[in-house]
Amino acid sequence: MNRPNVTPASQDPALLRRLLRAKDRMDAASHEEWPVGRLAQVSGVSEAHFARSFKQAFGVPPHRYLLTRRIERAMALLRDTDQPITDIAFATGWSSLGTFGRTFRDVTGDSPSAVRARARAATHDLGRVPECIVNAAHRPDLKTAVSEKRRQSLDGTNETVQQEIS
Repeated sequence: MNRPNVTPASQDPALLRRLLRAKDRMDAASHEEWPVGRLAQVSGVSEAHFARSFKQAFGVPPHRYLLTRRIERAMALLRDTDQPITDIAFATGWSSLGTFGRTFRDVTGDSPSAVRARARAATHDLGRVPECIVNAAHRPDLKTAVSEKRRQSLDGTNETVQQEIS
């Protein structure tokens, strides 16, 4: 139902700031429960208005946004730590390992253990890559490096660094 006098959330700066406040809270504490009522309270609007405006502004309902943030965090922990999968499930806000595994698989197409195994295999494969190639992957692109060098030369920053080294 379209109401002609209602401004879309993306065009109302005050409402968008309120929605961003709630979104930032979810980002900072995605492991917590964030029912629409709590998010609406953070935003200072009604539950229905919050849910409608959030989806309009960000393209997904608040629940889906939170679910995505939890899955992203779980993927990072699976990839970058040796924490048990059960601990990761609870640390990212899931109350049950079964729900975590089922939802994770539905969203990513893989189980948490498969994601971890693939990340570990990729790490082992890096050992076969020549070091010069790995180092090159971490270098800034040439245009950025040249621009930074020119900026330092114009600012005199580079000369100061050279004097300190000598």
